[in-house]
Amino acid sequence: MTKKKVVVAFSGGLDTSYTVMRLANEGYDVYAACANTGGFSDEQLKKNEINAYALGAKQYVTLDVTQEYYEKSLKYMIFGNVLRNNCYPISVSSERIFQAIAIARYAKEIGADAIAHGSTGAGNDQIRFDMTFLVMAPGVEIITLTRDQKLSRQEEVDYLNEHGFSADFAKLKYSYNVGIWGTSICGGEILDSTQGLPEEAYLKHVTCDEERLLHITFEKGEIVAVDGEPFDDKVRAIQCIEEIGAAYGIGRDCNVGDTIIGIKGRVGFEAAAPKLIIEAHRLLEKYTLSKWQQYWKDQVANWYGMFLHESQYLEPVMPDIEAMLTSSQRHVNGTVILRLRPLGFETVGVDSADDLLKSKLGEYGEMQHGWTSDEAKGFIKVLSTPLRVYYGIHPDEKR
Repeated sequence: MTKKKVVVAFSGGLDTSYTVMRLANEGYDVYAACANTGGFSDEQLKKNEINAYALGAKQYVTLDVTQEYYEKSLKYMIFGNVLRNNCYPISVSSERIFQAIAIARYAKEIGADAIAHGSTGAGNDQIRFDMTFLVMAPGVEIITLTRDQKLSRQEEVDYLNEHGFSADFAKLKYSYNVGIWGTSICGGEILDSTQGLPEEAYLKHVTCDEERLLHITFEKGEIVAVDGEPFDDKVRAIQCIEEIGAAYGIGRDCNVGDTIIGIKGRVGFEAAAPKLIIEAHRLLEKYTLSKWQQYWKDQVANWYGMFLHESQYLEPVMPDIEAMLTSSQRHVNGTVILRLRPLGFETVGVDSADDLLKSKLGEYGEMQHGWTSDEAKGFIKVLSTPLRVYYGIHPDEKR
């Protein structure tokens, strides 16, 4: 009999390591696929490859989708200044969608009978993976041993050890998900609503204590230079800004929000690059977009971030929102100046040929050039008409 092919979405962690070994022992041809959206180092990827074969995989592959992740998601999150609950840069949730898409694509390429992932039944990732696989790889079986068998960490560790794989999967106080768009931190004090994370919980610490200016240059909403150094590779530009900001411990916070499954969730994170880029981009838009461009872009961007977080990236409205966000960026050009200091930063100003503040019609609070004083009086009187009508009928309601 021909063995069934199963693609395991392999991160190298305990759940996916157990899944690879268990399915291999049950007679599957296991293809371990690590979808990298920018969070794995070369050393980690090499270790994943070695471990996958030691666990019984027939084939291991790294699927590098970092550039695709930028072009199809990060770019629009920057355009939209997307922060969930005005706080969280939607790092893990958006990464999972593109990891799942890459896994589904690979499964179809090799003619897999099944796809497996290591999600539990208590989180959002099970939804992100399952929904994406159902749409992108219809008819392919979805296997989730950890979820279906309600396995404990100890049960998985014991199984691996009993079958000759002795890697250390000790339960740590904190769990981390490192990605190009931030690092999430779960466990420890996060589980107590009255506490925040201590210094030792963060992976990146303050190594620079002298203030400095950071210059980020945008063309049509995309980063093209950092401190005057041009970048054609947008991913590398993000990594450069992350390196600069992380040295100041910038981007730390905790987010509390609603999960897809309906319970509240809390996560700590450190995300220097997203926080710096989004606030710089938002400032530039204040100078270069009209009032209503900003207003309506904010409305659709909020929905875009919500849909990303809640596993609705494949909803047909998403390309429509992306088209609107892209159109809004046609005049978002210029250099933004930020002042960095330990554990914080502030916006300083912008240098842009599209700066609407440079209008010749007048300087706010100084002198008007585009209208006369009589025209101003007439405008104000007409503007007050609805109020004068209302309070003329209801004078007792005047405050």
